[in-house]
Amino acid sequence: MSTRYKIHQNLISIGDDFWIEDHEGRKVYKVDGKILRIRKTLVFEDAKGKKLCQIKERLLTIKDTMVIEDPDGRDLAVLKKALITPFRDKWDVNVKGGPDLDVQGDILDHEYSIKQGWNKIAEVSKKWFRLTDTYGVEIDPGQNDILILAIAVAIDMMAHDDDDKKDKKKKKDK
Repeated sequence: MSTRYKIHQNLISIGDDFWIEDHEGRKVYKVDGKILRIRKTLVFEDAKGKKLCQIKERLLTIKDTMVIEDPDGRDLAVLKKALITPFRDKWDVNVKGGPDLDVQGDILDHEYSIKQGWNKIAEVSKKWFRLTDTYGVEIDPGQNDILILAIAVAIDMMAHDDDDKKDKKKKKDK
């Protein structure tokens, strides 16, 4: 049976801390936004404060890139936004020591899937919740829940960072 988590999207911003809840509403993972760094960094912790992984923005890259690291700073996965996406958003996830993942769908509306080859291993959706600022992540059994949740949070952060850049450009052009 798959596991479902709940994330409040309006809380995902650098400098903010937020909780990821399980399907019963228990706070299971804390995400700590670090603001004292040049690059964006989010630290995933369990409910007791033990560091599980961290998400860092990779600076000086052509494409938007985020890195998910283990607690010791070793790369677990590298996320890159695909350059050409005519109909759907697409992200490539290079998983160190494991099969790569593809993320496709409507990222801004939180309706997308995470696939390993042709197999869907996780789904992100708002349709499970009445609250407009909340979305769920449903993960198939046998997957690395922390890695999948970190991918979802990193993509959310990168997608909304793109929105912020577009908004600033529109204001500047006026």
